[in-house]
Amino acid sequence: MAELESLEFGKSDFILLDEVTMEQFMENLKLRFEKGRIYTFIGEVVVSVNPYRQMDIYGTDTIDAYRGRELYENPPHLYSVSDAAYKAMKRRAKDTCIVISGESGAGKTEASKYIMQYIAAITNPSMREEVERVKNVLLKSNCVLEAFGNAKTNRNDNSSRFGKYMDVNFNFNGDPTGGHINNYLLEKSRVIQQQPGERNFHSFYQLLRGDSEEVLRSLHLQNDPALYTYTREGAAATTSNNDCLSHKAVRHALQVIGFTEKEISSIYETLATILLLGNLQFESEAESVFVSTPEFLVHISALTHTDPGSLRTSLLCRTVATGGGDVIQKEHSEQEASFGRDAFAKALYERLFAWIVGRINSIIEVKNYNPVLHGKNTVIGVLDIYGFEIFENNSFEQFCINYCNEKLQHLFIELILQQEQEEYEREGIVWEHIDYCDNQIIVDLVEQQHRGIISILDEACLNVGQVTDTICLQSMDNKLSQHPHYMSRQLNPSDKSLEFQKHFRIQHYAGEVTYSIEGFLDKNKDPLFQDFKRLMFNSSNAVLQQMWPDGQMSITEVTKRPQTAATLFKNSIIALVDKLACKEPYYVRCIKPNELKSSVIFDDARCRHQVAYLGLLENVMVRRAGFAYRQPYERFLQRYKMTCEYTWPNHLMSNDREAVKAIVSQHGFDQDVEYGRTKLFVRSPRSLFSLEQERNQLIPILVLFLQKVWRGALARMRCRRMRAIYSIMRCYKRYKVKAHFWEVERRFANVRSMSDYGRSLEWPQPPAALSRFHKITVILYKRWWARQVVKNIPPSDMQEVRSKVAAFSALSKERKDWGIPRAWERDYLSNTRDSPQTCSGYIQFYKELKNKNEFNQVLFSAFCRKVNRFNKSSDRALLLTDKYIYKLEPKRHFKILKRVPLDMLTGVSVTSGADQMVVLHSFSQDDFLLCLQGGLLSPNQDRVGELVGSLVHHFTRVRKVPFPVNVCSSSVQLHMRGKPKTVTVETRPSINMADFKKTKDGFILVCPAN
Repeated sequence: MAELESLEFGKSDFILLDEVTMEQFMENLKLRFEKGRIYTFIGEVVVSVNPYRQMDIYGTDTIDAYRGRELYENPPHLYSVSDAAYKAMKRRAKDTCIVISGESGAGKTEASKYIMQYIAAITNPSMREEVERVKNVLLKSNCVLEAFGNAKTNRNDNSSRFGKYMDVNFNFNGDPTGGHINNYLLEKSRVIQQQPGERNFHSFYQLLRGDSEEVLRSLHLQNDPALYTYTREGAAATTSNNDCLSHKAVRHALQVIGFTEKEISSIYETLATILLLGNLQFESEAESVFVSTPEFLVHISALTHTDPGSLRTSLLCRTVATGGGDVIQKEHSEQEASFGRDAFAKALYERLFAWIVGRINSIIEVKNYNPVLHGKNTVIGVLDIYGFEIFENNSFEQFCINYCNEKLQHLFIELILQQEQEEYEREGIVWEHIDYCDNQIIVDLVEQQHRGIISILDEACLNVGQVTDTICLQSMDNKLSQHPHYMSRQLNPSDKSLEFQKHFRIQHYAGEVTYSIEGFLDKNKDPLFQDFKRLMFNSSNAVLQQMWPDGQMSITEVTKRPQTAATLFKNSIIALVDKLACKEPYYVRCIKPNELKSSVIFDDARCRHQVAYLGLLENVMVRRAGFAYRQPYERFLQRYKMTCEYTWPNHLMSNDREAVKAIVSQHGFDQDVEYGRTKLFVRSPRSLFSLEQERNQLIPILVLFLQKVWRGALARMRCRRMRAIYSIMRCYKRYKVKAHFWEVERRFANVRSMSDYGRSLEWPQPPAALSRFHKITVILYKRWWARQVVKNIPPSDMQEVRSKVAAFSALSKERKDWGIPRAWERDYLSNTRDSPQTCSGYIQFYKELKNKNEFNQVLFSAFCRKVNRFNKSSDRALLLTDKYIYKLEPKRHFKILKRVPLDMLTGVSVTSGADQMVVLHSFSQDDFLLCLQGGLLSPNQDRVGELVGSLVHHFTRVRKVPFPVNVCSSSVQLHMRGKPKTVTVETRPSINMADFKKTKDGFILVCPAN
C-alpha cells in the first residue's frame, strides 16, 4: 500500500497531510524530491517533479510490480495511473485518457513515453504478430515525432514544439489494435529564427551530424550546422542529446513504422531543401531583384524535382489574377523575396511534419473493424502538449500555447473541482463548499466571439488596406479596456515595463505574461504565395505532391478565404477538449524544480508558483473532503453482489439502494460511505480495494461453478443429440439393409430360369454395414452358379474341367496362353488324328505296359524334345500315368528309356512366354528338361497348361498334397545329376523347330519367331 511507504520519504499521498496548507504541501514535496521520490499522489492524480537525471525505476521488474495492481498497492508512479486507466478501460469498457500538463521543461514528454512503454509492456501476452506490429509502430512513432517536432530551448533540451494527442485503440481482449495521432500548432517560426542559446528542430542537426559524407554530398550539404543560416544560432549550443545516435535511431524507426526508402529519401531531401533555402540571398539592381547565390538554386531544384526556371520565378515573382480574369506577374522587392523565401521554408517544414503524422496514422489506423465481429473498441488517450511558456519575448506562438493551457486547466477545474462539487449537490450529499480559481474568464478573453482577442485578430486580418500590428493593438485596447485580466501601456501609462504600441499583458492562471504584438497579424494570416504551392504540386516527386494538394488549383479559381492560424488552432483545441471530456480522465501534473536543470536544487518559490496555478492545493482539499469513488447503485450491485449472501444471485429487497446497503453493512465500512439519490459515494479507495479483493477471490469459484453448470448442460444436450443421432442411424441402417435385401431379391428372383443363371446381372451396391455379408453372399452365389453349370457337364468331361480349373489356379495370372479354349485330349500319343503314323504301335505298347505296371490311367502323353544326361537334345515321347513318368524312344517302338515314380516329383517350372518348355523337378535333383511338341492335329498348340493342369489336379485332388508350380519370367533354374543349371529362352526367326543349345552354365531353348 502506498501509505505504508516509510515516513522518511514524506507522505506518498498529499491527502494524508496533517493540515492542508501551502507550507505543509511544499515541505512534503521538497522532502520527497530530495529523497529521490519524484512521484506523489493526490487521490488518483499523480504529481511528478522533473528529477533532471536518469532513474532506475522504469525497468521490467517495476512494470511487473505494478501490472494489475490497484492504485494504492504500490508507491506512487506513472505506472500506477497508467495501469488504473488500462484497468478502467478493460473492466468497464470505458474510454479513458491520461492528461499530462505542466510548464515547459517539467518532464511531460518523458512521462508520455514511459506511459506508452508501460501500456505496450502489459498487453498482448499471447504475442500475436499483428498486435506486436501495432505496439512497435506506436513506440517508434515517439522517436520520429520527437526528432521532427522537438527542439532545444533555454528551459529544456528536448522541448515539444507541438502538441500531441495519441489515441490507442484496444480490442475486447485489451490488446492494442491501432491508434491515431493528432498534432497541434507546430512552432514553424523556429525553422527560420531561434532565440539566443536555442536550436532549430532536432531533425536538422541529426541530419547534418549523423548522416554519412556520401549521403550529405548527394543532398548538397556539409556536416557543419554553422554553415546554414537556419541552424547557425544553435550550432554551438550544448545539449544532452547525441545527434549522431539519434539520427540512426530515427532512420531505424522510420523503417520499422513502414516508411519506404523512397519516402525516407524524400523526407531528408525536404530538410536539405529548407537548409539551402535559408542560404539563398537576394540582391537588387535598379528595380529588378535577382538571386545572388544561383548555385543553391540549382541544388534546391534538384532536391525538389522541379524546373529551375519555375523555381526562380516563384522566388522572384508573384502571379496575380486581375478582376477581369487576366493573369499578370508582379516582381518582388528584395524584402518581399526574403519574406517569401522564409514563408516557403516554414510551409515546407510544416507540411512535411503533417505528412509524417498522416503517414504514421495510415499505418496504425484500425482497419476492417466490425463491432459485431470484433467486440467493443475502447480507447486510451495520452495527451502530451506544450506547457505554459513565459519568455523574454513572447509572440504569437506563446499566445496560442498559453491559451491551450488555459483550456486544459479549465477542463481540469471542471472535471476535478467544479463537476465534483456539483455532483455532490445533485446527489444530496452533505458537503462543505470549497472555493477555487475558475479561469473561464481568461478563456473567454481569448476565444469569445466578436470580443475575444482571436476574433479581434481575425477581424484585423480580414480588413482591406494597410492594417498593422499597432492598429490591431489599438483595437484590442478599445474593446478590452474593461477586462480585469488585460493590460497595455495605453490603458496603464504608469506601467513602464510595457512599451507603447508594442506590448499587451494577460493575467493567466499561471501568472502574468507580456506579449509583443509584432508579427501577430502575419503569423495569424500565415501568408504563402500560391506560386510555391503550384510549384510543389507540379514536382515529379510523388511525396511532395501529396504534401501540397492545394497546388492543383489554378490562379484564376476563386476560393473561400482560408481560416486564420489562430481560429484553426482554437477550433482544434476545442475539439480536443470535447474529446477529453467524454473520456474518464487521469492526470499527471508535472512540476519543474528549478531553472538550472539541476538534479539537486529545489527552487521553493518557483515550485510554489506552479503548485498554485496548477490548483493542486484545491485538488487536495476537494479529494480530502470528498469521495474517491462513486458509482450508480445498479452498476455497484452488478459488480459486487456476489460478495454478500443477501444479494447473490438476485436480491429480494425493495430497491437496489437497500441491496447496496446490505453489501456495505456486511463488509463493515458504513462510516466510509454516503448514499446519494442515485449513487453510492465511497471516501477511501481502501474500502473499494477490500471489495475488489474479495470479488477477485470469489470470481474463480463462480466461474468454476458456472463452467460446471454450463458444461453439464452442454453434456446433456450433447447426449440427447447423440442418442437421437444413433436412433436415426439405427433406423436408417435397418432401412438400408432391408432395401438391399429387397433389391437383391428383386434382381435375382428368376435366375434359375435364365440361360446364364444370373451371371450377367449386376449386384446392387451394399450399405457399409453389409459389406462383409455382401462378399460372402457373392461367394455363395458364385458357388451355386458353378454348381448349376457343373451339373450340366457330362461325367466324361469332368476330368478335363477339373484339370483346367487346376491349371487356371496355377497359371492364369502368370502365363497368358495355356490352352484353355480348346478340348484337352490328354493322351496325344494314342490319338489317331494327332499321331496317325505311331498311334497303332503306341496303343499296343500301352496295353502291355498297363498290364505289366498296373497303373489306372494316363494323365498326359505327347512327343517332346528332351535333354539327356550327356547334355544333348533328342526327340522323345513323354508318358505320365498315375504311378510313373516314362521317357520313351518313339523310333524304337516306344522303348522305355527311363521310368521314375510319380511320387519323386516335387514340382514343375514353366516360363511366362509362349514356348513349350517344361521342367519336372524331382527329389533326386535329376530334373526332366523338355520342350513339348505339337502333332498333326495342331502343330502350334500350347500343351503346357494341359500338362500342368493334369499334374496339379492329380496331386491335389487324388493324392491330397500340394504341387508347386513355378512360372519364371526370365530363366528357369534346375538340377541335372545334382548340378545346378540355368535355362533361358531365345527367339530366332531363322529356325523352324524349337531346340536346346548348350551354354556355359546351362542351356538355351531356341524357338522360332512365329
